[in-house]
Amino acid sequence: MAREWLNRAKSNLAIARQPKTDDIYREDLCFEVQQAAEKALKAVLLAKGIKFRFVHDVSELLTTLERNGVTLTDEVRNAAILTDYSVAARYPGPFEPITEEEFMESLRIAEVVVAWAETRI
Repeated sequence: MAREWLNRAKSNLAIARQPKTDDIYREDLCFEVQQAAEKALKAVLLAKGIKFRFVHDVSELLTTLERNGVTLTDEVRNAAILTDYSVAARYPGPFEPITEEEFMESLRIAEVVVAWAETRI
């Protein structure tokens, strides 16, 4: 089960890495990035037999891992900033557009989390 969650995380990363066109919003790509990190963290939680709430809150998942003795690197902890992409960035609203730099940093963080998770499963 944990391996399938990690495979789904990799799928989300593959979608996020697709070349951007004018028809694709960066906000939607950031949702894929957030999903990749979220699913990778849930894969580790499942692999370790740690119970967790099915939430989109990456910060909560990170806290759950640490409270259960899983050591996180600072780079993995940085994934907490991806939580906002789980909901707010997906819908039209009073938000500033996501820049290319913000997207690339978010993608880099998710790649770090997925690679970290791979070593824990």
